[in-house]
Amino acid sequence: MQVTIHAAKTNLSKLIDAALSGEEVVIAKGHKPVVKIIPIAQSSFKIGLLKGQVAGNGPEFFEPMDESDLAAWEGVE
Repeated sequence: MQVTIHAAKTNLSKLIDAALSGEEVVIAKGHKPVVKIIPIAQSSFKIGLLKGQVAGNGPEFFEPMDESDLAAWEGVE
């Protein structure tokens, strides 16, 4: 579907819904297409997905580094 800028201003919510449902939505300046409305991919992030599978996430992770490790991390020789 191609609409003018004026029509896009008037019907933005409907155009967004159309794009989300997979329709190609193009906004034109006069008869010249200038932009396309496309949905942003949504990722499904699940907390705890790798629980028990990742090593090194225990309390020792939160312990302060010793001086030599800290110097190496900071790039100090």
